[in-house]
Amino acid sequence: MNGTAKAKEKRSLWKGKSDNQLKMALDFLEFIMVLASIPVAYFITSYLLGLLNYEWVFDMNQFIFFCLLIILSWFVLSQVISMAKLPKTERYLTLFFHFVRINFLNLVVLLFLKFILNLRSIPATFILLLVPVSMVITYGIRILAFRWLKIYRTNGHDLQHVIVIADGCSAGIIEKLIEQKEWGFKVDSVITRSERIKKKYQHNFKIYPDTLRIRELIDNKVIDEVIYSKRNIDHEEVERLVKICDEVGVIFRLQSCVSSADPVNIQLRPANRKKQIALVDTPSNNIPLVIKTMADIYFSLTAVLLLAPLFLVIALIIKIESRGPVLFAQERIGRRGRKFKLYKFRTMVTDAEKQLEQLREKNEMDGPVFKIRNDPRITRFGKFLRRTGLDEFPQLFNVIMGQMSLIGPRPPLESEVKQYERWQLRRLSVKPGITCTWQIIPNRNDVRFERWMQLDLNYIDNWSLSKDIKLFFKTISTMFFADGR
Repeated sequence: MNGTAKAKEKRSLWKGKSDNQLKMALDFLEFIMVLASIPVAYFITSYLLGLLNYEWVFDMNQFIFFCLLIILSWFVLSQVISMAKLPKTERYLTLFFHFVRINFLNLVVLLFLKFILNLRSIPATFILLLVPVSMVITYGIRILAFRWLKIYRTNGHDLQHVIVIADGCSAGIIEKLIEQKEWGFKVDSVITRSERIKKKYQHNFKIYPDTLRIRELIDNKVIDEVIYSKRNIDHEEVERLVKICDEVGVIFRLQSCVSSADPVNIQLRPANRKKQIALVDTPSNNIPLVIKTMADIYFSLTAVLLLAPLFLVIALIIKIESRGPVLFAQERIGRRGRKFKLYKFRTMVTDAEKQLEQLREKNEMDGPVFKIRNDPRITRFGKFLRRTGLDEFPQLFNVIMGQMSLIGPRPPLESEVKQYERWQLRRLSVKPGITCTWQIIPNRNDVRFERWMQLDLNYIDNWSLSKDIKLFFKTISTMFFADGR
């Protein structure tokens, strides 16, 4: 197996499962605190309104309904800015102001829902008290979790493996990365020509000469970030490293200023309490990204509730037509190589995977993807589900769990990722989606694999909310006219 293949394989072995377990535990704890804040805010509101001689016309049905909206709003926000996503080196004051902004957004959402749904028995005072009360309680939980995460990382868990490109003046940053274990950075190796650095750290980690091809090092090791820390910046070297990291979604950090390195996006991110430039593999317009994530979860939750009867009908027909489970669960590769279980309505016979090898030679797609017309493994009802895209609907649960988005590149199989060319790995740098540019093309199976990959990368490079909205409505059109295949 060559270096690139090893890079593809090791990215599928990342620690997604433990991260998800931590996230779920923190979200559950926060959920309990939000529930506890509702009666607290209720009693404070009742007391204050009593002092003002204001009669609260209490409607239990509206109150219960609004409490459900509170829980829904909290759930969406917890997915957008989860506790498990706390930065490694963030200061408490910065974290507090970030938390205040998020809770202000929650306040606006709840007030908007109150007025748009005409919930007259819910006083605005209750909402104005609820948000600060829940913020104080949950912020305390977040601080405790932040401290625990630092201890967790200090003990060698949740580590980011980094390569440091250094010169004689880089001892300070290397020392910080070693000493500040709570940051969660583990120096894997150092690339340098400095004899001082070699002598000082040769027993701590592997030291490579600056003649080494860093691409080979990234391909053959589990590397999350490359930190460039030199007194004199070689702009050509930086641009070359940026492109190498950008190819596979590895974060690139620069300790100083650098001219624009077209065509990649560069953002300022805090690390070791100094301003560094960091190449990140997501769009830089953060507010639209927050809106996208919130819309994903709000829409998915609503769709699951509204479409529950349709799901039951589809499930019943699947069970009547053929033996086997209603849902088909398959391991896929998500953002930055994390594995997850993707769910679909079953459209094939139960032994479809066993029959696959016998059909390999009939594959009509180029590249690592397998697809053929008139696949004998597909059931009659399964053909209808595929043409309409209804088989994809259970992936709404994947969106709710934060593993997928509504719009994004389709999640590949691990066997496909192992066959990717290096430039194709960048499609794993964003969260996969239920539908994408390729998904809405009529007769999409006739599109060559390389063109498919180019469509996905074009989507990543030119992402916007307006583009997602257009893709969403085109997907609805494709389902309505059943022209998918």
